[in-house]
Amino acid sequence: MAMLLVMEITEHRSSQPVFTGPVFRPQDPGYHQETAGFQTAYTHRPSLVVGAADAEDVRRAVRHAARHGLPVAVQATGHGLSVATDGGVLVSTRRMTELVIDPQSRTARLGAGVRWGAVIEAAARYGLAPLNGSSPSVGAVGYTLGGGLGLLARQFGYAADRVRAVELVTADGQARRLLPGDELFGALLGSGGNLGVVTALEVALFPVATVYGGQLAFGAPLVEEALETWRRWTATVPDELTSSVTLLGYPELPQVPAALRGRYAASFRIAFNGPAEEGERLMAPLRALGRPLLDTLRQMPYAECGTIHSDPDNPHPYAATNALLGELTPRALDLTLRTAGPGSPVPCVLDIRHLGGALRKRGPGQIAVDHREAEFIVRAISMYGPGGIGPDQVRDRHAELRRVLAPWTLGHSLGFLYGDGERADEAQTRAGFEDDTYRRLSALKAAYDPQNLFRCNRNVRPA
Repeated sequence: MAMLLVMEITEHRSSQPVFTGPVFRPQDPGYHQETAGFQTAYTHRPSLVVGAADAEDVRRAVRHAARHGLPVAVQATGHGLSVATDGGVLVSTRRMTELVIDPQSRTARLGAGVRWGAVIEAAARYGLAPLNGSSPSVGAVGYTLGGGLGLLARQFGYAADRVRAVELVTADGQARRLLPGDELFGALLGSGGNLGVVTALEVALFPVATVYGGQLAFGAPLVEEALETWRRWTATVPDELTSSVTLLGYPELPQVPAALRGRYAASFRIAFNGPAEEGERLMAPLRALGRPLLDTLRQMPYAECGTIHSDPDNPHPYAATNALLGELTPRALDLTLRTAGPGSPVPCVLDIRHLGGALRKRGPGQIAVDHREAEFIVRAISMYGPGGIGPDQVRDRHAELRRVLAPWTLGHSLGFLYGDGERADEAQTRAGFEDDTYRRLSALKAAYDPQNLFRCNRNVRPA
């Protein structure tokens, strides 16, 4: 009996691994701060949070979850949170902030918790730039695993295409280093966290010290003309110019530029890797539309690229949908405005991004970012709360936008699906990939994660 008791105690202790970083349970002080993220509409509710300090903490957390049949969720900043775990283990990577710039090889090694702002600042000291997105506060690793559609995307492609190495922990608790050519390498890049917990990435940097960019915004009377002009203009610009347009009713808030407060406007966001005089020449057709409400176009240090979109930094509740379009016709533009524009019963921030260029070319290692022939992506983002707007109303309006754009839609980007995670299903995930890619991912899932341990995401199910 005594021997049996000793064995039970030993087994119990062995099932509670020792971590370098902090560990939180629901009743512990700091639990809610650790699970909170940028997205406030959905919050992880794990039974155990591991504040991972290093890759070994991640390995121990995954092994603990596998031993007890628990799902694993991962969070750095919580920007892309859509499918929250209820129970299970949350690996919080915010403490894994290792960042090493190698100016000779033009690469950066990024820990799982590094934000783009830190990478931009560190790389700028050497006249280099990463393939970051519009917001410097977004986690670099999660962004890249979702594909990574950045400010200079038309010139350099998706961030996922420019990854040199991946370090991750798979469902068996093994730490692995992957290079292009390894069967998991390309499958990881584009499929989010479906095949393991990435602990570090090595990514390429580019010799970009300055960029011509900023915003050019026009008020409601010019919105339709401005959109059609931009649509035609995108067919004429070089790959060094990446642009998008955001349409929204700006709130009366002090952080909003005075010229935009309380107005509905179309704001064109421009990033051009070239001289200012060429940038000015390229912008002439848009400037000819009339007097803008706002014009911040200028040659700027790349370290200031976050001002191009000026994305909000304050956490808030939101949901988003998107459609990747083979073409953006005048009819598609008209339907987009009618469905989610200024007259919409559910306020939407519309964001339309010009694709093409280097985004058509897949990186080495069968990178799992599909629908490369898409020329535009249309996104709709809605916040919960204003005017009593709830999840059902947002869901219906977003579904209507997808319906009217269906004739031009090739699929959607899983990286730009926010919220509504309780309705995530296999069909939704499949629409993010071409059929052959999904079959490959599903087969690898069966081989490396047959119990679907990593399922708190837009889930690829094991074959």
